[in-house]
Amino acid sequence: MFISVTDAKAQLTDLVRRAEAGDEVILTRHGHAAVRLVPVKARLRPEERRKLLEEFQKNAGAKVAPGPDAAHAADFLYGDDGLPG
Repeated sequence: MFISVTDAKAQLTDLVRRAEAGDEVILTRHGHAAVRLVPVKARLRPEERRKLLEEFQKNAGAKVAPGPDAAHAADFLYGDDGLPG
């Protein structure tokens, strides 16, 4: 459903209900799509949250690229003589 921002002002409560029910509600400005109303996801149960965090931690570790340790992370800023180069 496409509706102008001006028209949506008078129907906001109804539009929010429709979006919550799964209808696609798109607000337009000057005939062009500007904003889409979407429902906020429900809060996760503690066990779902824990599982999601564990998956994230497992996958994040695989994406870490090796690099210099903290003591040498800025070595590229200095020349062989130890002065900024």
